[in-house]
Amino acid sequence: MITVEIRVDPGEAADQEVLLRACAVASGIKKETITHIRILKRSIDARSRNIRVLLRIAVYVKGEQPSDEAYKLSVKTIDDTRDPVFIIGAGPAGLFAALKLLTNGIKPVIIERGKPVRDRRRDLAKITREQIVHPDSNYCFGEGGAGTYSDGKLYTRSTKRGDVNEILQMLVYFGATEEILIEAHPHIGTNKLPVIIETIREFILSHGGEIHFNERLTDIEHDQGKIKSIRTSDLQTGEEKFYPCSNLILATGHSARDIFRLLHSRNILIEAKPFALGVRIEHPQELIDAAQYHCSIQDVETVREHLPAASYSLVTQADGRGVYSFCMCPGGIIAPCATSQEEVVTNGWSPSKRNNPFANSGTVVEIREEDWKAFSHHGPLAALEYQASAEKAAWIAGGMTQKAPAQRLIDFVNHKVSATLPACSYQPGIVSADLWKVLPAGIAERLAAGIKEFGRKMKGYYTNDAVLVGVESRTSSPVRIPRDRETLQHPQIAGLYPCGEGAGYAGGIISAAIDGVNCANRISDRFNN
Repeated sequence: MITVEIRVDPGEAADQEVLLRACAVASGIKKETITHIRILKRSIDARSRNIRVLLRIAVYVKGEQPSDEAYKLSVKTIDDTRDPVFIIGAGPAGLFAALKLLTNGIKPVIIERGKPVRDRRRDLAKITREQIVHPDSNYCFGEGGAGTYSDGKLYTRSTKRGDVNEILQMLVYFGATEEILIEAHPHIGTNKLPVIIETIREFILSHGGEIHFNERLTDIEHDQGKIKSIRTSDLQTGEEKFYPCSNLILATGHSARDIFRLLHSRNILIEAKPFALGVRIEHPQELIDAAQYHCSIQDVETVREHLPAASYSLVTQADGRGVYSFCMCPGGIIAPCATSQEEVVTNGWSPSKRNNPFANSGTVVEIREEDWKAFSHHGPLAALEYQASAEKAAWIAGGMTQKAPAQRLIDFVNHKVSATLPACSYQPGIVSADLWKVLPAGIAERLAAGIKEFGRKMKGYYTNDAVLVGVESRTSSPVRIPRDRETLQHPQIAGLYPCGEGAGYAGGIISAAIDGVNCANRISDRFNN
């Protein structure tokens, strides 16, 4: 078997005969000698009008056969002489930590404040239809975590932290399409993730793990530098529960503010952390397609016949700060992601087909320590309180409901309140407002400068057909829970493993899953030594 790289027209990328001929030319092997080809990676080069699909392909000749052995997740029988490992949070970090513990014969016990993945849908609908935010069941909290109903993008730059391919293979094992192993920017889709999450849950339960839904962590007890126990509250019955605990993976996600406050109140070291804050910007998808595929609006439908909804990634500097697009969702939806009633928070997601008429992206500005000085009396919670103040301002500007303040793009740059607003995917609704008054000091100026620069970089971006919807504030955790670089334990408390996005060590589904695996491996190493 040899590997070749070829470039073909989008319309040829699925034509087996074309690919065979191209592989023969690239490999120098006669076409008649090739018995199989297998696509290993696929990406799109749209830097010019001459768009090409780039393929890395394994080529097999007579006597060679591609291995069709599927990935299998093997677990060991749980060793009942070992204490179970408690995991707080059933997001990607928590779920993949549990899976890895099972492969090492260690029982995981997951405590999840939210509901099972399908039950969450009723509470998500209430946000949209009734403007009611359930504090424990929403777009951020519940089985699968924030990623379940927030797009399912699987691209990560965290390749040095662990085995990305292992995580992708595990997702395929639990029902994801094998396309995620091939695409340069793999994506599952919010409509397909719930079934995969349910399959992971059933695997954990059937192999001896436990999952407690509707149960919130309320206390962590430690003594002489070791974790001793945890306390929880059953949110359905009100029952207080006590669990002896010697190993705790804290994988609560970037929005569990009560956990950060709990740690601070128990004198467990945490730190304020830089993050980013801004807005969601939504364009008609056809404008983005025309810009990225170098065609007219009239030709978009023809060009898109063999190409996906186009995306973009933009970055610049404004007054010494990074301004950049974040979590771009082609053919997507802007979602209401508040975790309490008196705040408005936006995020984005896409279905697997990415076939909605709008494209949206977080567009944010770096936030640094100097920005949250006014909140310094909150100590390590200063950045969190700064973040919360922006979300409260958006709630007020939106009319004290889950409707979001919004402004047309050019109107925002010109500091002009929009007389009308375009159609928008944000279902609770948008309200015309002056986002310069909603965003914290210094953010709107840098955002406006960044938007003008993006308009110079990308044809069609700078238009009043686009709308800014505020605020995009949960880009990453505003708090870091420190840990030892080698053991991954908290520096003060043996057995406490800060993990994933909420602890400040991940930035998406894959990196969070990798971090969960890493924490589980460190615990397994301790047990085996």
